[in-house]
Amino acid sequence: MASTFGERDERVMPATYYHARRQREVGHQVFSGGARTTVVIVRVDILSKEYPPNVYGGAGVHVVELVKALRARGDIDAQVRAFGQVVAEAGTTGYPDLPQLAAANATMQTLGVDVAIAADCGGADLVHSHTWYANMAGHLASLLHGVPHVISAHSLEPLRPWKAEQLGGGYRVSSWVEKTAYEAAAAVIAVSHGMRADVLACYPDIDPAQVKVVHNGIDAQLWQPDHSGGARDVVTSFGIDPDSPSVMFVGRITRQKGLPYLLRACTQLPPNVQLVLCAGAPDTPEIRNEVETLIEELRATRQGVFWIAEMLPRPQVVALLSSATVFVCPSVYEPLGIVNLEAMACEVAVVATRTGGIPEVVVPGETGWLVDIEQVSDGTGTPVDPQKFVDDLAATLTEAVRDRARAREYGVAGRRRAVEQFSWTSIGDQTLEVYRSVLSR
Repeated sequence: MASTFGERDERVMPATYYHARRQREVGHQVFSGGARTTVVIVRVDILSKEYPPNVYGGAGVHVVELVKALRARGDIDAQVRAFGQVVAEAGTTGYPDLPQLAAANATMQTLGVDVAIAADCGGADLVHSHTWYANMAGHLASLLHGVPHVISAHSLEPLRPWKAEQLGGGYRVSSWVEKTAYEAAAAVIAVSHGMRADVLACYPDIDPAQVKVVHNGIDAQLWQPDHSGGARDVVTSFGIDPDSPSVMFVGRITRQKGLPYLLRACTQLPPNVQLVLCAGAPDTPEIRNEVETLIEELRATRQGVFWIAEMLPRPQVVALLSSATVFVCPSVYEPLGIVNLEAMACEVAVVATRTGGIPEVVVPGETGWLVDIEQVSDGTGTPVDPQKFVDDLAATLTEAVRDRARAREYGVAGRRRAVEQFSWTSIGDQTLEVYRSVLSR
């Protein structure tokens, strides 16, 4: 039987959501048990800061894959409205910064784009925003067009106070934007149970029943181990020895990713262990300088430190991951961590911090190792004892690279877990259920 989003419903709905029930018929019908059922399409406008070619973090990856999963269904008209000049794609519109705000604080530039996006959401049955950058677009669209607003929680401003270094007074604006949008949203989708707890702790006025958990996912066809000759050539082109043990990091240079702790921990690794850092897009000049200094100091004491600052195409990242002994995620704040799923899908064991949603992905003793961390309660995620965290991280990485057979076993188990538990088809279905719950009110 063909999939249907919902049947025609003539019940009286609250005025705010009346428009959301005006579902448009597709030009065909299906039959179930002798009854004729009209197939309907619901238009969902996906609002995002990131969308190809402007993807630099996990939230952007999530949006790309979710859009593909929703469009593949046939009963969702997923319209993407994203910041920047988006490459031409049916159903996708790009919104560049307003020239009038070129000299304004970055948050003001963001709000300018939000207003432009909100104005174009007329005709949508539901809007779904991702990250604070697009949250105000969703909130304004909900008010302007009388449609429900769903938010995916990928991170929370109160738990990223270091953003004040980057945004200045704009951090107060971004925090206000997020709080306003979250508290007014029809539903919030948290990417992990840990993230759900954070949402309710940061915004206690939200009804807990409105906060649902739908994990991030992985395309296990795009992310799978590659041990071909071509992949080996990619690895050696960076000067990396694919036959020697290596620790690999992939992530933005931002406080939450914990890169400075990793660099300090690597001073304690066995001398034959290589460190491969795919790290770019620093949040501020200060953290860029700190990381550069630590890398220079590390290179002064050991060989095999490779820093790749540019964003690599996925096949090259897959080749590097497939060659690594272990992937490391030293984050002090991580709602879930798509990078861990990407590594697991490439059959790489993972060493990660036991924080946020990471324990919902990495299973210690099965797919990798988790490093305990006691964190201060000021929202920064800073370890109570930074040196202890560095030492524990170093000890765990050393254990992992010294038992390469076990690391390979964990890697195989990790891919199996990624394939079975985190498919985008399943995540698209779960997201659709949230839409249904909102539109049926």
